[in-house]
Amino acid sequence: MGRLHCSLSPTLTPFSLLFCFFFFFSWFFLSTAAFNVSTLSFDEGYSPLFGDGNLVRSPDGHSVRLLLDVYTGSGFISSSMYQHGFFSAKIKLPSDYTAGIVVAFYTSNGDVFEKTHDELDFEFLGNIEGKPWRFQTNLYGNGSTNRGREERYSLWFDPSKEFHRYSILWTAKNIIFYVDEVPIREVVANKEMGGDYPSKPMSLYATIWDASSWATSGGKYKVNYEYAPFTSEFKELVLDGCPMDPIQDSPNRTACSERDAWLESRDYAVITPQKRAAMRKFRQHYMYYSYCYDTLRYPVTPPECVIDPTEKKRFQDTGRLKFGGSHRKQRRKRRSRGADIANNEQTDM
Repeated sequence: MGRLHCSLSPTLTPFSLLFCFFFFFSWFFLSTAAFNVSTLSFDEGYSPLFGDGNLVRSPDGHSVRLLLDVYTGSGFISSSMYQHGFFSAKIKLPSDYTAGIVVAFYTSNGDVFEKTHDELDFEFLGNIEGKPWRFQTNLYGNGSTNRGREERYSLWFDPSKEFHRYSILWTAKNIIFYVDEVPIREVVANKEMGGDYPSKPMSLYATIWDASSWATSGGKYKVNYEYAPFTSEFKELVLDGCPMDPIQDSPNRTACSERDAWLESRDYAVITPQKRAAMRKFRQHYMYYSYCYDTLRYPVTPPECVIDPTEKKRFQDTGRLKFGGSHRKQRRKRRSRGADIANNEQTDM
């Protein structure tokens, strides 16, 4: 059976374009059966982190709004730390002018292990009015903040119009980031990663804050508080994992082994061939930066990277796309991690 090629071409008819659109998105819909999860109310699993006055619970306690205004952002944290887990929420982002804003959904233990912390990130990056939200995923292990593992993406929907589910699975074997039950990134643990693979108990965090110095076009566009308050909404919160005190003398490893086995048996822990195909298509169409292809930053490919020869052809040695939309060429200089992030954000408009 012949393969349909849906790359943009002046020879494609309107009917062909419509068919390609349907064909492409069917991969997502076919792989997005809702996960079998149990949700928590806010008080059952979370506590305010900062900006208490800007954290607004719903009357039934099953959803929460985080606000950013001229005085403060806001955030919440899970009441327990977890040794591995599945962390998930349906999130709706602020609309209209959102330049300079970051909404983050992530796991971390930085408050306990300040110099050797682990972290897994979703960071949503705001934009000027009329331009889309973008987001990045990242991970750190054992304080390896000098070795950022960012990937950056756009989305196939407007995340400010309705709720979408974002999830992080973390086990001893692998890490999977999900958008609406579509796996978008997998990191498989291996011995070469050593301590760079997150290994210590982490809490779940959600925050909204002013990142005017770097979030939009490298800091060119700042938060405009004339549009405040900026509101992000969270509902259908999920915490599946093994609660653990990270500093107790005799942690119950057996209990967590049993919970880990349960976690690894769940539907969200299995990437079926169909889901893997959906992940490949997402990355082909929506990933515009990967540290794995950034040979200027990492002349030696990081050990967890699985290089796809077809995918690699699409990227420059800066890790950015060679072609496509608004992802223009950008000159790159050797800089600190913070400057690297800012530099890579300069063309994300």
